[in-house]
Amino acid sequence: MKTMEQSNVETVSEFIEAFWNQSELDCVDQFLSADYQELSYQSKEGLKQFAAKILEAFPDKRYSVEEIIGQGDKVLVRMTVKGTHQGLFFGTAPTGNTIDVTLYRQYRVVDGKITEHRGWIDMVTMWHQIRGN
Repeated sequence: MKTMEQSNVETVSEFIEAFWNQSELDCVDQFLSADYQELSYQSKEGLKQFAAKILEAFPDKRYSVEEIIGQGDKVLVRMTVKGTHQGLFFGTAPTGNTIDVTLYRQYRVVDGKITEHRGWIDMVTMWHQIRGN
C-alpha cells in the first residue's frame, strides 16, 4: 500500500508530465482542486496562460524532474526545462538559442488533488541563455 507521500508525489509527477510536457492544458480540472491556490501565476487561468506562452516560445521544451520529495501534504520538486527559443517570449523575438534552466516547485496535495502551487525559476540565467550572453 502506498503512503500518502508516495501518492502525492505520484499525483504531482503525473501533473508535470501531462501539463508541462504533453501540453494538456485542460488537465487542470483533473489534477487541481476546486479551491486551488496559484501563488506564482495568480490563478488556474493564469497558470494555463503562462504555459501557453512557454509552449509558443519553446515548442520543443521538455521538463525533467531532477529531484522530488514528499513530506506530509507538501511535494517539493527540482526540475529543469530545456528548449529552443523559437517564438515570441515576453516581447523578445525568437533567437534560436537554447535554454537549460533550473526550476523549483512546491505543491500541496490533499485527497489526491493539488490544492496549492508556488514556483521559482532562475530567470537571470534564462534571459542570458535566450539572449546568448
